[in-house]
Amino acid sequence: MPRTARPALPDVPQFGLYGEQARGENAEFVHIELIETRSRVHHWHIDKHTHSGLFQVLFLYGGEVRASVDGAVWECRAPTVITIHPSVVHGFDFSAEAHGYVLTVDQNVMYAGHGDLYSSLFVEPLAIDLSGQPALHARLESLLQNLLTEASWPQYGHNLMLEWLARSALLLLVRLHAERRLADQSGRSDFELFSRFRAEVERRYKEQWQVGQYAEALRATPTRLNRLCLKLSGKSAFDITQDRLMLEACRKLTYLPASIASIAYELGFQDPAYFSRLFKKRMGLTPKAFRGG
Repeated sequence: MPRTARPALPDVPQFGLYGEQARGENAEFVHIELIETRSRVHHWHIDKHTHSGLFQVLFLYGGEVRASVDGAVWECRAPTVITIHPSVVHGFDFSAEAHGYVLTVDQNVMYAGHGDLYSSLFVEPLAIDLSGQPALHARLESLLQNLLTEASWPQYGHNLMLEWLARSALLLLVRLHAERRLADQSGRSDFELFSRFRAEVERRYKEQWQVGQYAEALRATPTRLNRLCLKLSGKSAFDITQDRLMLEACRKLTYLPASIASIAYELGFQDPAYFSRLFKKRMGLTPKAFRGG
């Protein structure tokens, strides 16, 4: 994504939403609209401006945009997500076929509860490439479509629904951004091996594979796999496998009426007594006590 420097304008207009000098008294804390809804009216050109107290995320799902962001120019093709802090001066020139969504979130929603969770998206403006992420692309679009539907016809719990959906979309972006930062810091090949290991654990945890079996399947040595897990997660490869097994045990003990012995067998244990001892060692409670019985 080429970037070229551009001097800032001396007098930058400040809007609620673009072209609206102030927000209405009954304005919602979360706003969603199609890119083309506002851009087409302005001939696909959105001049430089800021949004007082509003965080904005542009989801470009089709076409191209030439984005002026904080004194630089970005040339972006779909699918790309651009994040904008309230203080960042920005403007857009879209291609005529551009389409997607613009999500605007009030600072009161952003900072409520786990506000620091989303801060990584807005410390500096980001252009997040979604190419090669079809599953994430689909999940985001589903959330954004639900936001549009909810915004078009307010019902009971309307504002809460808008906030939950918006936070869900932002959290998916946080995950992607965190994974890419970790990959950059640790090296792409190491991160890919770690990701493959986690995926393999998800497939095989009920079979209770040993670390050596995972290493063989991944064409790595047990020593390398263990060092990599410690580096990227702070846990050994063995502990990661055991944590996944215990997570499933906790879920089944909580939500299934089956006996403890049945759950033990389902999780690959041949001896329910051993399962109970291991559960207590790792969780601090016996399975029966965990259930509250």
